[in-house]
Amino acid sequence: MSIFSDILHDVASLFMPRICPICGEELPGKGGVVCTLCELTAPLTEMWNEVDNPMTQRFWGLLPIWRASAFLWYVEGSPWRRAIHRFKYEGAWHTAYMLGRWYGRYLRQSELYDDVDVVVPVPLHWWRQIRRGYNQSEYLARGIAEELGVKVDVRSLKRNRYNRSQTTRQRSERWENVEGIFSVKRPAALEGKHILLVDDVFTSGATIMSLGQTILNAVPDARLSVAVLATSRKSLHREP
Repeated sequence: MSIFSDILHDVASLFMPRICPICGEELPGKGGVVCTLCELTAPLTEMWNEVDNPMTQRFWGLLPIWRASAFLWYVEGSPWRRAIHRFKYEGAWHTAYMLGRWYGRYLRQSELYDDVDVVVPVPLHWWRQIRRGYNQSEYLARGIAEELGVKVDVRSLKRNRYNRSQTTRQRSERWENVEGIFSVKRPAALEGKHILLVDDVFTSGATIMSLGQTILNAVPDARLSVAVLATSRKSLHREP
């Protein structure tokens, strides 16, 4: 069966070669998520190996977080930023899933996330998800959960309002934009669980902090951790 799969893969590669989502070069064989050069030069944060890293500290005094990390440093104009934009807005959901797998392997190897019970992506409003066709954070979450060996829960949380994108908003407006937008539909499913919240990009933190506080209000005995794909150094060193 393995030989047959390899043959199918080789035939498919002739007609649909796998392309590195960062630099556009063809990936050899069954390769990884990105090409060797992009993997070696990836702006990884290494936060998953530290308990009190800059991401964890960003939540201090705002939300009780057990663990927190970002996978990549977000740099304006970089090919990594463009790749994130493509899977967020241009349908490249498979890239989100594969980057989630890559991130998940590091989380598993660090052993700091071994007791996570469930992975929960930041939900999109149903209308935005219909328009986009998918929730990119869900694919990141599925990739991470696959490596951690736990389930993804996309049913227990709900986004109640179709709020405008956070991308172009000022810092104070971001907090106003997410106030009260989430609710917990199935609190019993989260009781006593260590929940890993997953989002694509961390800027002010308003969205994920609003979601986390909503969960703790409904499920006080839950523990929260956070995994985001990318953040900037500036985002971790400014006041909320």
